[in-house]
Amino acid sequence: MPVGAVFWLALNPVENIWPHLLSTVMPRYTINTVVLAAGTGALAAAMGTGAAWLVSMYDFRSRRALEWLLLLPLAVPAYIGAYALADFLDYSGPVQTALRGWFGWSSARDYWFPNIRSIEAAILVLASALYPYVYLLTRAALHEQSGSAYEVARALGTGPWAVFLRLGLPLARPAIVAGSAIAMMEAVADYGVVSYFGVQTLNTGIFTTWLERRNAGGAAQIACVILLVVVILALWERFGRRNARYHQSARQPRPIVRQRLHGMPALLAALACALPFGLGFVLPVAVILNYALAYPQGWVTPGLAQAAWHTVSLGGVAAVLTVGLALIMVYGVRLSGRAMPRLLLPVTTVGYAAPGAVLAVGILIPLAALDHRIADGWLVLTGTDPGLILTGSGAAIVFAYLVRFFAIGQGAIDGAFTRVPPSLPMAARSLGRDNAGVLRDVFLPLMRGSVGSALLLVFVDCCKELPATLLLRPFNYETLATRVHEKASLEDLGNAAPAALLVMGVGLLAVALLARANLGPRRRT
Repeated sequence: MPVGAVFWLALNPVENIWPHLLSTVMPRYTINTVVLAAGTGALAAAMGTGAAWLVSMYDFRSRRALEWLLLLPLAVPAYIGAYALADFLDYSGPVQTALRGWFGWSSARDYWFPNIRSIEAAILVLASALYPYVYLLTRAALHEQSGSAYEVARALGTGPWAVFLRLGLPLARPAIVAGSAIAMMEAVADYGVVSYFGVQTLNTGIFTTWLERRNAGGAAQIACVILLVVVILALWERFGRRNARYHQSARQPRPIVRQRLHGMPALLAALACALPFGLGFVLPVAVILNYALAYPQGWVTPGLAQAAWHTVSLGGVAAVLTVGLALIMVYGVRLSGRAMPRLLLPVTTVGYAAPGAVLAVGILIPLAALDHRIADGWLVLTGTDPGLILTGSGAAIVFAYLVRFFAIGQGAIDGAFTRVPPSLPMAARSLGRDNAGVLRDVFLPLMRGSVGSALLLVFVDCCKELPATLLLRPFNYETLATRVHEKASLEDLGNAAPAALLVMGVGLLAVALLARANLGPRRRT
């Protein structure tokens, strides 16, 4: 419905400003979006691939710790990283203040310093926050490869760089392309970083056209362009993997034997892995934590507790609905045995590829129209005005979260069902259990861990979601994410710090779960 509503609004605008957009701001929006996505994808690929190669192929001091520390930037929303980087490197920040003190400079005219609020800084922040997608997929691909190929290459005299470029990189290319495509899609969907740095992209254009120019049709037309960019990125990801199919032997592949590094090479490898971790996690956490300690009154400011309650309630309801519906739908499809439900189920995950701002455009207009019809009907029947039930509460936000993150719940539940031996539900049915009884007594107890993980992952993503929440929230309705954005936009990081720490704390729960699932089993081998 949201995606269809976007196209309907774009094709039937009340006031068609597309020619005006096309002749004025669309070229700038599009170019900036393409540059942002390409730069983020390239830098995230370099960071993630390099880190995955080093921790997979070499053994050096602190490698075990860095192997899971490299995942931690996933807990820090990119917009929090933007606030921290700008505060750290701005004119009044510690870096420039120290430079002026060391060299005796008195003003900005005495020296040159790169512009922090720029598209280059936005690329650096986004890549530092998103490289773990590349790192996770590339590391998994490298661990699935046989160590024999690398041993043969080294026996033939191939050097470390040649092994990486001629063997490791081609074999891991599908994973690198997939991770880079995810990072690029997230960059296209970002609003917090680009708005704070003043970079005009297609996503900021939706906010400007809708909220400032009061033109929903024009916002929908820009949203269609974003959807086109996302489709191109998805096709590019498939195109990049089209001939990259590498099969292992039926035998257990020989594990990769890490080469031990000593001295300067070991130090350089550790620094190369620590750099993205420092940019994506240490710097944001240190800056925000410093503000939280320097301004403890921020923890008792009005609105923080209410924002936290809104975040927990909305995220909790959305997580329960998302995972509950995914459980019912996946189980129903498996029971039906028909082709049509199996073909339709993947369509429900399309919302994950659509940016939050695009979904907000497609949700708010139809729900607002439905809201007015419900209110008018209730007024006629009872003589009282109920107000806006859907768009005047958090219902629209919950719906957006459900559409946006249904793919996470569906994927986790589907994978959990496949791990249950078919003989167990068959035995339960032979003992007289109906379909509901089999689900309750057999599947759910065995899938309890997967269901809990899905609930946590969806909840964390809901807590961090910014664009959809900004556009769909009622007046004077704050969540932790919108509170961080508003306070930081006013350069009030002291009051933004508590909410930011709470958001990052919730994110750490998901990262810990992810690290346990992806790093734990391999570490024991």
